[in-house]
Amino acid sequence: MMINGCTRGCTDYSNMNILQLVPKLNVGGVEKGTIEVARYLTLNGHKAVVVSAGGRMEKDLSAIGGRHYTLPVGSKNPLVMIRCYFKLRHIIRKDSIDIVHGRSRVPALIGYFAARSLQKTFVTTAHGQYRKHLISKVMGWGKVVITANETMARYMKDNFNVPRQKITIIPRGVDLKKFSFVPPSAARSKPFRVGMICRFTPLKGHVDFLKAMAHVLRKIPDVEIVMMGDRTSAKEEYLRRISLTMRRLMIERSVKFVDSTKDVADVIGGLDVLVSANSEQEAFGRSIIEAQARGVPVVATRIGGVVENINDGLTGLFCAPKDPTDMAAKIMRYAEEPDLVMKVAENARKYVEENYSLEKTMTMTLEAYKRVFGLKNILIFKISSLGDIILSTPSLRAVRNRFKNANIKILVDVRFRELLDNCPYIDEIIAGDFKNRDNGIGFLKLAGKLRAEDFDVSIDLQNNRKSHLLSFLSAIPERFGYDNGKLSFLLNRKISVPRRPMTPVKHQSFVLGLLGITGIKQNLELWPGDANEAWAERFLKERWMIEGQKLVALSLSASRRWETKNWGVPAMVELARILARDKGMRVVLLGAEEDRPCAAEFLKKTEAKPIDAVGKTNVPQLISLIERCNALVTGDSAPMHVAAATGTPFVALFGPTDPDRHIPPSEDMRVLYKNLKCSPCYKPTCKDRSKCITSIKPEKVVDALMEVMKQS
Repeated sequence: MMINGCTRGCTDYSNMNILQLVPKLNVGGVEKGTIEVARYLTLNGHKAVVVSAGGRMEKDLSAIGGRHYTLPVGSKNPLVMIRCYFKLRHIIRKDSIDIVHGRSRVPALIGYFAARSLQKTFVTTAHGQYRKHLISKVMGWGKVVITANETMARYMKDNFNVPRQKITIIPRGVDLKKFSFVPPSAARSKPFRVGMICRFTPLKGHVDFLKAMAHVLRKIPDVEIVMMGDRTSAKEEYLRRISLTMRRLMIERSVKFVDSTKDVADVIGGLDVLVSANSEQEAFGRSIIEAQARGVPVVATRIGGVVENINDGLTGLFCAPKDPTDMAAKIMRYAEEPDLVMKVAENARKYVEENYSLEKTMTMTLEAYKRVFGLKNILIFKISSLGDIILSTPSLRAVRNRFKNANIKILVDVRFRELLDNCPYIDEIIAGDFKNRDNGIGFLKLAGKLRAEDFDVSIDLQNNRKSHLLSFLSAIPERFGYDNGKLSFLLNRKISVPRRPMTPVKHQSFVLGLLGITGIKQNLELWPGDANEAWAERFLKERWMIEGQKLVALSLSASRRWETKNWGVPAMVELARILARDKGMRVVLLGAEEDRPCAAEFLKKTEAKPIDAVGKTNVPQLISLIERCNALVTGDSAPMHVAAATGTPFVALFGPTDPDRHIPPSEDMRVLYKNLKCSPCYKPTCKDRSKCITSIKPEKVVDALMEVMKQS
């Protein structure tokens, strides 16, 4: 079976169909970028589709061979959004769209759900420093989140919890031919022209700019103030405020409004200074680099991502935000210092050529598309427990072998994350604290975090209500798991497993078979790391372990909740006595901190000299310690699985549980099991334990130990 038609290894990058979503196609930085991407795609043999409410730039899209669909995707009316969702799904199918690219919040929200429902790749470009709002979160849900600079990358990470590895920085580019460089000395005009080119919105700081220009006019009477932008889409209240400011400052005659339909390169080329007067955080500032490319010096407020575009005094001048006096002083410097103008213009052009060429931007955008096109983000659920996670290692290996280039992550309980720290088959461990932080409302927050990771596929090896619900709430399109009745209706790729007893690895293979994974190798693996290997060597040496002496590990407690799984301290004490007296072997006691009472009872009753490791190891240290033992005696518990993974021979003592369902694959092991009429009962307590696990005699265990150790 092929997930979503293809894996990354078979992706054909030569023919991608890209759909971009913007509210409208009127003149603006976002719209310009949309057309530039569409042009580059069509020139390189790809299909470019744009969905918007329409606008003046539709004809530009048609001229370059792009396709436009008119939909009110910028509307926040819920009913309109729902209609757009279904129409967008139709467009995606009709044009065989591979990637849906959201460039604005409301269109992106519609595009996200349409793309996910059809299992298409979704990407976003975060153009602005959005306020924290539910709708704004969608800009971080892309498989890749494109930002124009490091400032925006940090903003999306810090404010919307976007994983840094998902963010790709692609600076906006300038067409260096269209915005050709003209030396300032040859372009100096009369009157002295100072302008702004931007949307008419309060954050752009038009009022501060006009106040600054009133100061300039007192010193240079022959000044023309140019303001270019689309006034038809601006709010009337803001336009009235601008008009009122001009009248109060008595500068109306010096102000010239230029419609956004005019050629930007020509308008910029007619300026002596371009001003960016932003009063709030701005992500980039496209007009700044266009002016720098054209040879027009810039004055900009030191705020937001703009600070990455200007080296103060070398490629432009900064002024303080909301400070018209400082802004006027910086504009006057250009009017009075021709050498500064020439230096800034030449340095700025060189800087733009090196960092902001349109060719570089488009190449990086196409590479970003290629990188995510067909790339699968896979989430594996194996929350607990220690032994079950060990038993999942053959499945992890099989998934990696099947999807070699996929981004594979695993969700485990924070208590067991150390177990997989060095696993070569996964890219990242997501640790959930299901006993504390990720309970209740924290559970929903975790689902939100997983949703932001933009997973395409979930593989549920945990097989419980919690994992089924998480995969659904995380909006993962393809959710693989068992049809077990435990909320499994939330899965959309499921299989019923036969009721006959089978090993855990065999059990997992049924789900993996849905993904086309067959022939799973049964061997378990663990990766404790060199530091823990060295710790185990020191631990044994410090406890006077004699070189060449056989060492047998005893797992004191198989379960704190299942009394029927535990062999009991008296039997363990007798086993240690026989091993020490008759076989000359040393015993090491294993257990968690909660097993200290058992260890204390054992040490009080024994005459042997055991090595006490109970509560003194973390998970990787426990693995390294068991690996150095000649054999292990254990109930149905995690150390049994550790021994199987490390190749340590073991004797497993089974009581209420079925060995056929729980024994890990190993060649060097023996199972001691009283197969009674009531077996297996899977009861944590029993009135007559003497008929079950406690009826296993220490002498029988010794005989089994000798067999597996001799065989090994």
